[in-house]
Amino acid sequence: MISKKDLYKLMWNAIQASLKAGEAILRVYETDFSVSNKADNSPLTRADMEAHSLITDVLKDTEIPLLSEEGKDIEYLERKDWKLFWLVDPLDGTKEFVKRNGEFTVNIALIEDGFPLGGVIYVPVTDELYIGIGDSGAWKFTAVKHIIAKKSSLDSFLANGSKLPESILSEQYIVVCSRSHMSNETESFIAELKETHGELDFISKGSSLKLCMVAEGRADIYPRFAPTMEWDTAAGQAIVEAAGGTVVEADNGDRLRYNKEDLLNPWFIVKS
Repeated sequence: MISKKDLYKLMWNAIQASLKAGEAILRVYETDFSVSNKADNSPLTRADMEAHSLITDVLKDTEIPLLSEEGKDIEYLERKDWKLFWLVDPLDGTKEFVKRNGEFTVNIALIEDGFPLGGVIYVPVTDELYIGIGDSGAWKFTAVKHIIAKKSSLDSFLANGSKLPESILSEQYIVVCSRSHMSNETESFIAELKETHGELDFISKGSSLKLCMVAEGRADIYPRFAPTMEWDTAAGQAIVEAAGGTVVEADNGDRLRYNKEDLLNPWFIVKS
């Protein structure tokens, strides 16, 4: 079991890595970038690869293995005995990046024994950052670059954030859904929610921002009945859970788990 002191040091490294990746992503975002397709037909840009390279470079000194969407070709036989590892999506929401709507993030999670121990999500366009750290709690930061320039440790940095969840009142039950992935199963689940909660409010968001909305208390639930990979959800799960919420498999209610042989997530439900 990793100590709180060591965990704080590692999450401070993750914050530094996320900001460096965010800067690289914005440099590409401001150009007339090109888009190619991966084997699964999902989009890939130079921003994905540059962010991956920078995160890998920053975190290599931790001597903790790293599994990233852009470096995912690590055999299960090699990683199955990892007790502690980084799980990274250098640019989550590449479709939103290509659409230029700003709803993309850098996701970095620390996984211990198959579950998220800490997570960082950085939003480059708005310069916002979310962090969840085990039993310590979850926070949201704005104007991150301004804050971090004056800080030298995670303890001092956390004092400048807003503890999550925030006190946000709404008379209606709020559902957050994917901006790019709506399935028939999701629509059926929402119909069941209407029977229980009456009229619903809806928010559409891209990337891991949906999990952040639940962690903040700005949404009550995020149902996901469409494909996601482990690196899409790990950092967000750490933040939601540190804020007091849950991320569970839709079929059985088990906590979403990581470093499976198949890195595809099952359907899941996020609740505040």
